[in-house]
Amino acid sequence: MFKLDEQYLSSQLLSMLNIPSPSGYTDQIVHYVCAELEKMGIHHEVTRRGAIRATIPGTQSLHDRAICVHLDTLGGMVTRLKSNGRLALSPVGTWSSRFAEGARVTVYTSESQYRGTVMPLKASGHVFGQEVDTQPVDWDHVEVRVDSDCTSKDDLIAKGFDIGDFISFDANPEIVPNGYINSRHLDNKAGAAILLSVAKYITDNKIAIPVDCHLLFTIFEEVGVGATEVLYSDINEMIVIDCAMVSEHQNSSEHDVTIAMMDQAGPFDYHLNKKLVQLCRENEISFKKDVFKFYRSDSASAIESGSDTRTALVGFGIDGSHGYERTHMASLGQTAKLVYSYMQSEPTFTRDKHEIGPLKGFPHQPVRDLIQIET
Repeated sequence: MFKLDEQYLSSQLLSMLNIPSPSGYTDQIVHYVCAELEKMGIHHEVTRRGAIRATIPGTQSLHDRAICVHLDTLGGMVTRLKSNGRLALSPVGTWSSRFAEGARVTVYTSESQYRGTVMPLKASGHVFGQEVDTQPVDWDHVEVRVDSDCTSKDDLIAKGFDIGDFISFDANPEIVPNGYINSRHLDNKAGAAILLSVAKYITDNKIAIPVDCHLLFTIFEEVGVGATEVLYSDINEMIVIDCAMVSEHQNSSEHDVTIAMMDQAGPFDYHLNKKLVQLCRENEISFKKDVFKFYRSDSASAIESGSDTRTALVGFGIDGSHGYERTHMASLGQTAKLVYSYMQSEPTFTRDKHEIGPLKGFPHQPVRDLIQIET
């Protein structure tokens, strides 16, 4: 019976949340995850840009499967050195400047690091009066106030600031005693912590799994690239772990695992989703189903790049995605339990070991009986 090590999961989550990794600036988090895999004795390889492909061997290797998470987060980049000694910025990834205002950040120059704060252009009511409440919410109306003696563009240049400098946003994580977890970047550091926790349980307890399972850690999901770098043709099916949006318009919950039926890229694999639902029922895993209209994941990038792999997405419930996010340890636990159950399951279809082949063994979906209509 799978038992989640909540202390290990919490420790890994906090450690990764405190490692800056906006898309394009992910080397440090890649080294960290590889070190954890090394401790577990899990063989792993790294692509040129830093995506990780690790493998837990199964009893046979004809039906490889994968579990995929992404390590990159939202962030920013310097777009202009301003005459007032501050920095204009653009978002890395898709998110609102509403959640950037007031954030503490680190700006990475070619030679150094500087702390700072993202400020609205009209920040003080004592100076601008009611105008502080009427300025637009967009990236053209915020700037980075660096914690250095910079009051002009020349000051910024002298300190080494330049266009293209990466900006990371402090996660500010907090786990409260009742199990709620608040932080930026739970998307998808929580997913990575879940996958590492399941992998550690399997390796620590020397649990045999039926087929080779590849653990994929991608580094450009937030900008739409995702699993294209590490999803090879030997993988028959892939489960993505990512966040599931919680709101009054959605069915997801901060206490359950969500099985996504469809996102903006289209439906997930019918048979794989059916299998995940069955695993939840057989293993007493609390779950929800949901559909996301404004959402895409590593699965979308894999399919769009031409991969003929069955894909599905399981999510831990998140409130306030791409802002100050919140989830609950219960949701992380249910997600981990489903991921473990899936890794223990047999291949969905024996036929899938072939990239292409005869119709024999190809599945059916339920259809209404055809009725012969006489004319």
